[in-house]
Amino acid sequence: MPNDINVKTMKAANLYAPGDIRIEEVPIPTPLEGEVLIKVKACGVCGSDIPRLMETGTYRYPTIPGHEFSGEVFALGEAVKEFNIGDRVTVIPLIPCGNCEFCKVGEYQLCDHYNYLGSRTNGAYAEYVVAPAANLLKLADNVPFEAGAMTDPASVALHAVRKLGILPGDKVAVFGLGPIGLLALEWCTIMGAGHIVAIDIFEEKLQLARELGADDCVNGKVDDPVEVIKDITKGKGVERAVEFAGNKITQEQCIKSTGKLGCCVFGGISHTDLPLSEKAVDGILRKELIIKGSWNSSFSPSFNDWERSLYFMANGKLRCQPLISHRLPLNKLPEAFKMMYERKEYFSKVMFLPEM
Repeated sequence: MPNDINVKTMKAANLYAPGDIRIEEVPIPTPLEGEVLIKVKACGVCGSDIPRLMETGTYRYPTIPGHEFSGEVFALGEAVKEFNIGDRVTVIPLIPCGNCEFCKVGEYQLCDHYNYLGSRTNGAYAEYVVAPAANLLKLADNVPFEAGAMTDPASVALHAVRKLGILPGDKVAVFGLGPIGLLALEWCTIMGAGHIVAIDIFEEKLQLARELGADDCVNGKVDDPVEVIKDITKGKGVERAVEFAGNKITQEQCIKSTGKLGCCVFGGISHTDLPLSEKAVDGILRKELIIKGSWNSSFSPSFNDWERSLYFMANGKLRCQPLISHRLPLNKLPEAFKMMYERKEYFSKVMFLPEM
């Protein structure tokens, strides 16, 4: 229980059905053996949260959503030795079963029987949340809680960009400039891309991409990205392209923009079919393209996207806070999700601060 024994309830956003989000006082959870109670300092909105809260729902009701978060260790369950009260942490939301064939080889993101904070069990749109100690990572003193809450999207972006196999000087196209796409842009620079083309349909996102290092920005509503990239590359196409818009139009453009022996990585969730034109399919064959899917992030002993993300945040090479467009208290969560779902205004990373 919390170290203040007089505190028994907390404020939380409970989802009762798609679109039915209620700010309530609920009991503070108790950490069991091997678990930690975390006081949430910042919790961001993932792009997947918007349809989850407004359309598809969670796996049970009510559920406290929210899985991109950071905070302070507030109470320890039995047998937790590696953390102390007051430690600043971020948390991997995917809880692997540990027993399936993929867990046994460290591919936890492909676990057959995983649990997940914020969709299958209560998450962090609340003042406190319980998580397994094994899922916690400590934040460096110079990494703010807001940046720590973006370790998840940073790791998802890194997982996808690693699959591109960028070589020094490669030309890279990034389709879709939501927070993950923008972080992917930063990773492309860190990994040595020589020229980055950023594509979106919102000028605010394109301007942010320029500030984060994009060499060329293309508004897909104004210009054909395929033709622009053809001009930039003198007809060759880029060596690598990553798609985070999750849209069948940009998925096809991603394929068409990539040159011979190039690589495309799809990381955006589309929820729709992808009918490819004859030209796109012909390009896959004649250009001998490599097309890969990317899902979630790796946190295996052999390579941990989360640890690498935190390292580059700490040394100042991965910038997260410029992506934040909204900082809001928890009681504004229902109306904020309505705004995002209906796209009433521009937003990038929306961050909820329970102590605000």
